[in-house]
Amino acid sequence: MAVRIRLKRMGAKKKPAYRIVVADNRYPRDGRFIEEIGYYNPTTEPTTFEVDAEKVQQWISKGARPSDTVRALLNKAGLS
Repeated sequence: MAVRIRLKRMGAKKKPAYRIVVADNRYPRDGRFIEEIGYYNPTTEPTTFEVDAEKVQQWISKGARPSDTVRALLNKAGLS
């Protein structure tokens, strides 16, 4: 089972908001997930990014790989 840390799209049409979730890569983007570890809202000024750093490190140590977008957000927040 390949586990990824990725974004799950929420919000209304043309107003996206995202949850950062840990999910099996075989499930669809907005489908089933294992755990929710944060959120990201690019529509606010400034953008809102909140994540549980302890859970991120725990999942990465277990072998979960962040998606490219989540990796960039984590680097920007200084968590990687």
